[in-house]
Amino acid sequence: MEDTGVTESDTLPDGMSMHGTLAERMGIDLLEAAPERVVGTMPVAGNTQPYGLLHGGASVVLAETLGSIGAALHAARLFNGIAVGIEVNATHHKAARAGVVTGVATPLRLGGMIASYEIAITDESGERVCTARLTCALRRSPAVS
Repeated sequence: MEDTGVTESDTLPDGMSMHGTLAERMGIDLLEAAPERVVGTMPVAGNTQPYGLLHGGASVVLAETLGSIGAALHAARLFNGIAVGIEVNATHHKAARAGVVTGVATPLRLGGMIASYEIAITDESGERVCTARLTCALRRSPAVS
């Protein structure tokens, strides 16, 4: 993560790190993180498909990263648990060719076993590029099976 004033130790639950992950490789920068709202950015450069447009899969990686962080924070707050993604979908509305996109994950439902988020991804002009929805299962055990 870049130096944005937000550090992993300030925002992520114990045992969770962005270091060495796909999110780090794609340049995702976490700006804000709480169960009720997670915000992050990602450069378009380096995350494009052969036509030079932001790759739809890159948008999904941004969406799943942000929603998963929110769900993990919720699980940690509830019972020191973890969250694992069980379903993600995305609708791509508009192409992005350059600059940075911003994702904002907000909960649709923060339950005791399931957390669902809507993630809106916008370009630098504020136009929506993608809308995604992520559902995570919340687990009490820190061991992922």
